[in-house]
Amino acid sequence: MARLIAVAGPYELVPELEWTLFRALARAVSHQQLHANAANAILRRFSESCGAGDFPTPDEVLAAPTRKMRAAGFSLAKIAALKDLASKTLDGVVPERAHLAEIDDAQIIERITQVRGIGRWTVEMMLMFQLGRPDVLPVDDFGVRSGFRLTYGLRKMPPPRALAAYGERWKPHRTAAAWYLWRAVDLSKEGKLPPPCERIRLPRLKRRKARAKRAK
Repeated sequence: MARLIAVAGPYELVPELEWTLFRALARAVSHQQLHANAANAILRRFSESCGAGDFPTPDEVLAAPTRKMRAAGFSLAKIAALKDLASKTLDGVVPERAHLAEIDDAQIIERITQVRGIGRWTVEMMLMFQLGRPDVLPVDDFGVRSGFRLTYGLRKMPPPRALAAYGERWKPHRTAAAWYLWRAVDLSKEGKLPPPCERIRLPRLKRRKARAKRAK
């Protein structure tokens, strides 16, 4: 990791702290399974038709007719997810920024994954890029796993649980570690990634099923 950092340079993740959680999550839902340009075009039409040019509020999303949201480019599944997000934002399930200091990362993930169409990875990206949380390691992210494989000279992609166990040593700076692992993928494509000092072995983790059977 030290050799990777030396080549990649200073840590440069700058979170977008001015966004509300509702806007950050609505944007994440909009981008699911779409190219960024297509998703951004849909969001522009969405803002124009449902928010009078500004990004719509939760109340405006709930009031928006399905036909308007369909005309903007959203699928029925994404419309259902956005309306559920708006409803849970107004109900307080999705916390306001003012209350975030009282809530740790695990609690935020637990609460926001209650929203339809939003999984753990989406919340982890929000924690990193919108909230600036310093200790998030998205072990299910393909880029993070690929960067780890390249940096540490593994033949195969690391299993998420094994990567999580290895990543414990990076606390409380796991967001920075993830950022550098993403950079490792870019550096590898450019032919600039330094070779690993030695190939590591990830910890062998017992299967959950086997552990649960013994517990019974």
